[in-house]
Amino acid sequence: MNEADTQWMSLALEIAERGAGYVSPNPMVGCVIVSAEGEKIGQGIHERYGQAHAEKNAVDSVSNSELLDGATVYVTLEPCAHHGNTPPCCELLAELPIDRVVVAMEDPTPKVAGKGIQYLRNHNIEVEVGVLKEEAEKLNEFFLHHQRWGRPFVTLKIAQTLDGYIAAPDGDSEWISGQHSRSLVHEWRSRYDAVMVGRNTTLLDNPRLTVRHVEGRQPKRIVIDGPLELPDELNLFTDQYEEKTIVLTHNQKKYREEADPMLNMLKSDYFRGTTLLVDEKDGHTDLGDALKELGKLPVTSVLVEAGQSLASALLRENLVDKVECFIAPKMLGGGARSVLGVGINHMSEIMEFREVEWKQVGDDLLFSGYF
Repeated sequence: MNEADTQWMSLALEIAERGAGYVSPNPMVGCVIVSAEGEKIGQGIHERYGQAHAEKNAVDSVSNSELLDGATVYVTLEPCAHHGNTPPCCELLAELPIDRVVVAMEDPTPKVAGKGIQYLRNHNIEVEVGVLKEEAEKLNEFFLHHQRWGRPFVTLKIAQTLDGYIAAPDGDSEWISGQHSRSLVHEWRSRYDAVMVGRNTTLLDNPRLTVRHVEGRQPKRIVIDGPLELPDELNLFTDQYEEKTIVLTHNQKKYREEADPMLNMLKSDYFRGTTLLVDEKDGHTDLGDALKELGKLPVTSVLVEAGQSLASALLRENLVDKVECFIAPKMLGGGARSVLGVGINHMSEIMEFREVEWKQVGDDLLFSGYF
């Protein structure tokens, strides 16, 4: 790795992030093409799922094909080696008069997994792998997690007072965090595949779970409704994004009734979203099975904006991958705690975080940590 490789790969990673939210379940990918003289002659990203890959967009951006002679291509993920919605990028690159391809990381997808790199080498193109690998893996942590485990990456978002409360005794929680924090959460929503809440939060707050304070694509909305009894008039079931709502239930009898096409034909206002039947566990919706089913859709990432019950259950079952906790400079002195009853009775069982970060967001303090 040399300084120039790091510089150009950094740019490729920077532009790749522009596809956040729009390319899922595909990974974010950026590509930069540098001439033999060391000048940038093209760049491109994977902009939307199903559309052209970063390599194709970068090649198309080169104004004069003669500039490609002896050029180096920097790409944040191994060029694909299979026919999908687009032709293989490794074949596209192999047809060019380039000398070298620098890859940040291999693609773990079984259809690729080193095949794209080997194809390029078989066509006498020098390939270097691993430049800014850690940064590339962090960029696509949702994609990599889904590839490895088959379930979405789960981030639990909490907004609490300095003394650890998420709501007043009467249930009111608007607003604990400040405007800057709320805008950041809306930015997160645009990047995650889905936002999840429980039935209690849905009943109490009647949320929309949409992106409003920033520009970005609208996520899917997931609600855990074990008994399948939430009122039909709630925002998640009636607004313009109704088709993005996914209801998870373990009530087999009610699920079959709701899914009956003959009954739905008689309704003019039947639910146009998706209802998934998952397993029951100890009288509640089996959250592990729920995430497994979501992964099949595929949903690769979930931002959980839950109340105490769902947050505690996810932590208790070790289903949370990351915690984002806003701590507001406010005190309630009572009400609902952020989490309770996660099954820890001894200090030896304490839940510890890794890659911890603290930062100021407006007047709030944001804690970020991975399990």
